[in-house]
Amino acid sequence: MGFKQSPHEVVVYRRGNGGNALLVGVYVDDLTTYAKRVIKLGGLTDCNPALTPMEERLKLSRDSMTVEVDATQYWRLVGNLRYLTHTRPDLAFSVNYVSRFMQRPTRFMQRPTTKHLQAVKRILRYVARTLDYSLHYPSWQSVKQQMMALSSYETEYIAASSALTQALWLA
Repeated sequence: MGFKQSPHEVVVYRRGNGGNALLVGVYVDDLTTYAKRVIKLGGLTDCNPALTPMEERLKLSRDSMTVEVDATQYWRLVGNLRYLTHTRPDLAFSVNYVSRFMQRPTRFMQRPTTKHLQAVKRILRYVARTLDYSLHYPSWQSVKQQMMALSSYETEYIAASSALTQALWLA
């Protein structure tokens, strides 16, 4: 079909070039397999797992004086971790924190450094420890509707009635 996997995001495929490009995002149903691929991408397949996703009181800076790392690899790892946060809220804070350093280098900000990459690898080590963690969002409203509304007022009435019924049931 001519699609090529994005070098930056595992779930994005592209066909075409220039202004006539088609991007397709693929939903990954098996997030455990996806998490293992991200860990492998980070080179941490047989790592020592971490108990927490981030060191306590970690301070990262845009002006870090440590050695610069490959920015593309950093962006790739953080982008893949961001996808995992949809079902892993335990990763949200730490992934959001390291995402602050994904900007393209300018004269005011250097490339990501080894300290930034260490923080990302710590998150990956935590993911390796918690591969079986995830949220599953139940879809209990995805059944055929029992009523059909003929107007927007009737729709609002049905929605309010349904919400009240559920609230009474939960109480």
